[in-house]
Amino acid sequence: MQPNAVPIVLRPGEGEAIDLGNFEMSVKVTGADTGGTFSLLEATEPPNFGPPMHIHHDCSEAFYVLEGEYRIFVEGAEHRCPAGSFILIPSGLRHGFRVGDVPSRKLNLYAPAEMIGYFRSLAEAMAKGVADSTRLDDVARRHGMEVVGPVPEGYL
Repeated sequence: MQPNAVPIVLRPGEGEAIDLGNFEMSVKVTGADTGGTFSLLEATEPPNFGPPMHIHHDCSEAFYVLEGEYRIFVEGAEHRCPAGSFILIPSGLRHGFRVGDVPSRKLNLYAPAEMIGYFRSLAEAMAKGVADSTRLDDVARRHGMEVVGPVPEGYL
């Protein structure tokens, strides 16, 4: 056991809020809390929302769908993932997602701990009104992520 290990207990609605404009992420645990092993975020996202296709070069990403449905795109395949679905995307794979027709909620786990800095930087750029594609690509690169294109429509 780590000598300074401290339990973390968060109740519903607790955690650092990161405002991303049309939705909010809630930080549940950071790399500082886990010795760099993982970070965990929760998000409730609006219908049809989805980031561009991207690659995480520094971490794997896992999704656990709590409510609603997500379409997950990974390396040429589309996966429909209703509540209760788990998805692991190893580092280096091209991926993206699209929320289904209703607001949906998920947990995102990053291992090793990454991406919270990305979401904080993204929120800051959006709040300042400087969230153009060049700026967003720069934010992504600084956090080990490469944007490689839009989320496919009619992918299958």
